[in-house]
Amino acid sequence: MNEFYLRQIALWGEEKQELLKDKRVLIIGSGGLGCSIAFALGSSGIGHFSFVDFDTVSSHNIHRQIAFEKSDVGKFKCEVLKSKILNRAVDVKIDCYIENFEQFSNRDLIFDLIIDATDNLAVRVLIDKYAKIKNTPWIYGSVEKFLGQVCFFDKASFDMFNIIDRKPEGIACPIVMFVASFQANLAIRYLVGLNVKKDLLNYIYMSDEGEFILQKFKV
Repeated sequence: MNEFYLRQIALWGEEKQELLKDKRVLIIGSGGLGCSIAFALGSSGIGHFSFVDFDTVSSHNIHRQIAFEKSDVGKFKCEVLKSKILNRAVDVKIDCYIENFEQFSNRDLIFDLIIDATDNLAVRVLIDKYAKIKNTPWIYGSVEKFLGQVCFFDKASFDMFNIIDRKPEGIACPIVMFVASFQANLAIRYLVGLNVKKDLLNYIYMSDEGEFILQKFKV
């Protein structure tokens, strides 16, 4: 076991690594962000994941949803993702809920952290309300074109966003993995007890010249 987590134990020690065994993480959405987040966190030593997604794999998903292959088209995303993570992980339990978030939120479950991997602002409003009721922090992430947003929500409300039900105007594959990596890094720091800046919106984009720019806004 220690050999599997050798590099992480070198980073923060065996005591912090042991903390992860009892952590329960909810990832809502098993698409672009969800796949990359699950790959980043799935073999980190977290003891229990829950995946929520009712969608099936389509061919146009595969370019940016790294868990899926052409042979997965038509299968439920969260079930495929679960299989891929279990093949990589040690002593992890994963529950799949093939339903929408509104249905899932009626379940009486407890988590240490909630991670948003959806592409729907209206659903994120429901996630925020659910998180506040459960007194559980959540990490918001969104992507569009060559830009993304990430925020670790603790006390602040998601109501600050102008809620419009719309789909992104195209997405570049690398920005999906970048934003998911940002979310996963915040998650793992929080779960092992390292400092995390909360209620701060990180706005990430590349300029027309390909310059990386990060802006921060208090929420």
